Amino acid sequence: MQYDDIQQTLTTERLCLRLFDESDAATVTELCNNYNIYKSTLTLPYPYSVDCALSWIQQHRHNFDTDKHYEFAICDRATGEIYGAIALSNDQWYDHGEIAYWVGEPFWGKGYATEASEALLDFAFHVKKYHKVYARHFASNPASGQVLRKIGMIQEGILRDHVRKESHYEDLIYYGIVKR
Repeated sequence: MQYDDIQQTLTTERLCLRLFDESDAATVTELCNNYNIYKSTLTLPYPYSVDCALSWIQQHRHNFDTDKHYEFAICDRATGEIYGAIALSNDQWYDHGEIAYWVGEPFWGKGYATEASEALLDFAFHVKKYHKVYARHFASNPASGQVLRKIGMIQEGILRDHVRKESHYEDLIYYGIVKR
């Protein structure tokens, strides 16, 4: 993983993780206005509108500049096509943060979430000097758990019926990794 502090981008073999721009709102809307994405995410609204995308994107620069939250577009390194998003929270008091991501359904199963998560983990430990990174996923989304295990995270616990999603409750499975 390479990090360009001036451009605020991370690059991997296939991907470029970069800050979102307002011009990305239409693509974000197209990818997020998908019930299968909604049902696997904690806070994503559905239906998802351009206004949702714009209000979300407009917060990113401030969050990044104030070291509160780092939100990146997951893009093809060669073409710039957006595949999804990945974020890292920053709890400076405890030297840790949470990774969260979504990938558009047309791009599922290609390893983009894993590759982006590995890059963000490296960013957390080596650039931001975190002690720990954690993540969580719905029990109904085991593919997300596979991504977390692939990047070396260990399951730390399950919060039973922790979140109400539509008409039912979901278990949240927590994973974590400590800097070695």
